[in-house]
Amino acid sequence: MEPVIDQAFAAALYSDDDSGLDTGASLLAADPASDAELLRRGEEFVRRAWDRGWLPADLVRLVRRELDEHAAGLAAGLIGSEVRRYEVLPPRWQAQLDELPAPPPTGRPDRFSYASALLALHRLLLRLPAIEPVGPPPGALRDALHLPPAHDEPRMLTRIRALLAKAEATGFPEEAEALTTKAQELMARHSIDEALLAARTHSGSAPGACRIGLDAPYETAKAILLDAVASANRCRAVWNSDLGFSTVVGFEPDLEAVELLHTSLLVQGTAAMTRAEAGQRAGGRKRTKTFRQSFLMAYAQRLGARLADGTARATAEAAAEGAVPGASAPGAGLLPVLAARDVAVTGAAEKMFPETTTTRVRGATDLDGWTHGTAAADRARMGGSTPEIPG
Repeated sequence: MEPVIDQAFAAALYSDDDSGLDTGASLLAADPASDAELLRRGEEFVRRAWDRGWLPADLVRLVRRELDEHAAGLAAGLIGSEVRRYEVLPPRWQAQLDELPAPPPTGRPDRFSYASALLALHRLLLRLPAIEPVGPPPGALRDALHLPPAHDEPRMLTRIRALLAKAEATGFPEEAEALTTKAQELMARHSIDEALLAARTHSGSAPGACRIGLDAPYETAKAILLDAVASANRCRAVWNSDLGFSTVVGFEPDLEAVELLHTSLLVQGTAAMTRAEAGQRAGGRKRTKTFRQSFLMAYAQRLGARLADGTARATAEAAAEGAVPGASAPGAGLLPVLAARDVAVTGAAEKMFPETTTTRVRGATDLDGWTHGTAAADRARMGGSTPEIPG
């Protein structure tokens, strides 16, 4: 006779309707002996996801998006059990594991609901598409992972994190502007220093990639903001709207800058939007969706121009200082180094995504939202004492 778990899987995992889930859950609820095998197979589905290019944060984000928070907790439990098999994890994995939601309590008073939730999760994991890998899967040898020896975070990144945290926490726009400006200056100079060091030591470092989630609502505006941050930091961003993330391609110091700055600017922008929206409501306004959409679109567009300007200025200042010892003229060695890295990043992005398309975004329709979003971007301006962009 076919094992109960195989009967349950045949009913639930290969059908599209909920009746199959109910049939499978009923079979498993009546057979407590199948619990261990049910979890083991879930871990196997997770392991297959790694081979298809998925990372822990990707999985949990998709599960939360397609199912619910409870299912996200179940997925986190499976991930935690599966990764205990590995002595070495790829870069970025531990940080993602540390941020996973807590698994649900182990008690299962309602066996049918528990089995139904797990089967829905298994069905989703089974049908995951293959996506572009942004690093090797876990379990690879240390040499294959290209892991450097363990070391503490560079002091510069620690300072940048502290500045951005203060910018997010303050309620004073001028203070947030000054803190974020200083953080951007440090990021730009850190990137230039790392590029020059790699060129002098002939390290042979190559561009890598990371994925950044872009959750609803207003994911289009968030993707535009991320693209602006990535471009300003010599990276390329490719948005997958169906799966809710962008893949950013660049050199490691620049990827770290993109992750830090995008997160901080999104926090600052959301806080500014909330304050502006409260003022609109106090004035009797009722509709808020178009205001928010227009606010974030304006915020992203204006920041894109400001970030690009800040990067150009930081590069010019470094070149004027004669950042490359032994160069025939100030900047004579810096600009070719940066140009070579731009070419490498573009080549890596085109290799990873040989076919991309452009998409038409919905325009901003709320003048008040656009005006407030532009002002918020001006307050979060990057790179020192740049004059405001004329309206």
